Amino acid sequence: MPTISLTDIRLFLLRIVRPLDPFLLIITLAIMACTYLVMLSASPERMGAHLTNVVVALTVMWIVAAQPPQRLNNFALPLYVLGVLLLIGVALFGDVSKGARRWLDLKVMRIQPSELMKIAMPLMLAWYFQKREGSLKVRDFLVAMLLLVVPVGLIAKQPDLGTAILVLGAGFFVIFFAGLSWKLIIPTGLIGIIGIVAVIAYQSEICAPQVKWPGLHDYQKHRICTLLDPSTDPLGKGFHTIQSTIAVGSGGFLGKGWRNGTQTHLDFLPERHTDFILAVISEEFGLAGVLIISILYCLLIARGLMIANNASNLFARLLAGSVTMIFFTYAFVNMGMVSGILPVVGVPLPMVSYGGTALVTLCLGIGILMSIRQSRRRR
Repeated sequence: MPTISLTDIRLFLLRIVRPLDPFLLIITLAIMACTYLVMLSASPERMGAHLTNVVVALTVMWIVAAQPPQRLNNFALPLYVLGVLLLIGVALFGDVSKGARRWLDLKVMRIQPSELMKIAMPLMLAWYFQKREGSLKVRDFLVAMLLLVVPVGLIAKQPDLGTAILVLGAGFFVIFFAGLSWKLIIPTGLIGIIGIVAVIAYQSEICAPQVKWPGLHDYQKHRICTLLDPSTDPLGKGFHTIQSTIAVGSGGFLGKGWRNGTQTHLDFLPERHTDFILAVISEEFGLAGVLIISILYCLLIARGLMIANNASNLFARLLAGSVTMIFFTYAFVNMGMVSGILPVVGVPLPMVSYGGTALVTLCLGIGILMSIRQSRRRR
């Protein structure tokens, strides 16, 4: 019977640890440790399912981290095509739940194809720009925009505005890092600012019930209007915003203490374990708790951008940059939504909110960053 020596054990452990980036791993585990405390307070009955999601997500992260970026490159086009076909399938045959057609029943399993596009989109665009490296023209950026608009439009049609924003952000960051001209970005930004100012200035007129907003569903218009004045529907669309801001404001600097949040434990705070878990952190741990989470996100983003800057080729740089900024988009939109400065669009707080699909997707993104870092280290 063969014996196992300490050297064999050491080599086995080294093989497991080698693909992982220590700095990213420590930050990820630190965020998950904070999540454990908050989840025990916000929704202790879901801890078993949450820990299972964490194990699955970390396993996916390790598997992806062990793959070379060249292999990820090979999956870019098939994943994108599969994602678009599945989104078309959702539009034609998808299951309707709570007024939205987002799920596709494959008999064997029930999937939400829009989640696939959060990773498939930046993979596809990074692959596309690498193919045209050194000879980029304006038409290449137009084609990239078309590749982005098709899945975003299909997702927004479901309707799923939150996921559409995340996929749009993931794709836009690739296009931006590929060299999109500021001459196109600045005018678009100015138009957006003018539109926001106009909505605020003429709120009473354009928020009237009989006014239809082109391109948006009635409930999306209602969310924006109640964001501007939640008191117009305090027990309906404005309820989430009102209760969340009360929880955020009542926490002060150090909070009320773990498991002592009144908004949380008296059931005033809706979706406290998912989209509004930041309000639980703010109420029980105060501004100090929010700052700790924010600093961890900043460290993660800084490390991701460093990996992108040092990547060995254009595909890896664009992919690492976009994946990193996905974390920024998640955190920014969720924090803005919870604090009442952005409309409620159903975007979770990255790696903190309860939910297996989002957690696995984000850990897959961290695995991609580790894969790119490991490839650079080998070189």
